[in-house]
Amino acid sequence: MLKLLAPLALACAVPAAAQTAEPIDRVWAGHDAAFALVVTDARIYVGYYDAERRLTIASRPRKSSRWRYARLPTRVGWDAHNRIAMALDAQGRLHVAANMHNDPLVYFRTRTPNDLGSFTRVAVMVDRAAERSMTYPEFLKGADGRLIFKYRDGGSGRGREIYNVLDGSEWKRLLDAPLADGEGKRSAYFVGPVVGPDGWFHLTWVWRDTPDAATNHDLSYARSRDLVHWQRSDGTPLALPIRLGDAEIVDPVAVGDGMINNNTVPGFDAAGRVVIAFHKFDGAGNTQVFLARREVTGWRIVPASDWKHFRWEFGGNGSLDFRLRLGTPKVEGDLLVLPVVRDGKPIDLLLDAATLARKGERPGRRLGEIAVPPGMQRNTVEDASGIALAWPSLPPNRDVPRDQVPEPQVLRLIVPD
Repeated sequence: MLKLLAPLALACAVPAAAQTAEPIDRVWAGHDAAFALVVTDARIYVGYYDAERRLTIASRPRKSSRWRYARLPTRVGWDAHNRIAMALDAQGRLHVAANMHNDPLVYFRTRTPNDLGSFTRVAVMVDRAAERSMTYPEFLKGADGRLIFKYRDGGSGRGREIYNVLDGSEWKRLLDAPLADGEGKRSAYFVGPVVGPDGWFHLTWVWRDTPDAATNHDLSYARSRDLVHWQRSDGTPLALPIRLGDAEIVDPVAVGDGMINNNTVPGFDAAGRVVIAFHKFDGAGNTQVFLARREVTGWRIVPASDWKHFRWEFGGNGSLDFRLRLGTPKVEGDLLVLPVVRDGKPIDLLLDAATLARKGERPGRRLGEIAVPPGMQRNTVEDASGIALAWPSLPPNRDVPRDQVPEPQVLRLIVPD
């Protein structure tokens, strides 16, 4: 049952330089399931699992520190896949989908804008039969501004990518067929779609044959103007659903060659060309970061790192503790900068923006510098406004319960001064 609470009093941490760290609530710290942040000109919305593991939404005006809270009737377990997705529609109603890893639909929305007390649970979005085994919920806005919801239907190794669109107050299928279909043999793990400076939606992914993370292969790409009609980078149309045999392969990385899902990140160079950051093993067996850029004659792939004696050997089932995380490639003057975090250390990989020649690396920026207890990691979610969330948690444990339940930690809102 929905319960609204008054603002919570918490001791405020000392903020890092040029930022304010505002406490929001005490939160579940057993793993790093991703929280959600939505920022508008008027309000801030935060979605998280509270100290009792309940899905919780907090909100306040941009110019006030008075938070309001809604506790929703679902609790997270030990599965770090159970991320939170949240978005506002054109009428200002808040939509939240969460706590799903091969689970039936868990989805709430408000009836009234800015009113957390008006949350209702929606049992069926479009098709109950296709909403029994849902994973990776995500909201995005279409080219026409309508709210879109996508998710994977089915488990790892046998999943289909489904897109719905909000038509007024009702959801319907955006696509007549799934975007991608693993044909019962594999799943596609996507990053994006993201809108580029050219106005196109750009989408990258890997194919994965089983729940074993070592079975990722074949870095792939597609683009679309409207999220309905898709094509390869040369303009060749793609029939839906996209299957491995029809997909545009950017780099045919083989199973076991060091590429992993979620670390295939699209960005754009100074000319607006799409670039994709990913990693794989080099000839010496080290893990290296690479960039693929779409040029006139096709995809050009160059190394972005030159690390010695670093090999991230991963595999098996369940949520992994990522030794390497890739950010979005971005232009900075005459440089193309790729932020990464390697073994907890932020690093910026530097390349010449025009030639993609490696220029070295430098210490990276740390957003939301907060105290982290021993054995825990620092998690962040950043909005395009520069506002962010930061909280500590234990690292993933392959979705297996730990012997001891950790103490709740403080979730903080990071606001640049």
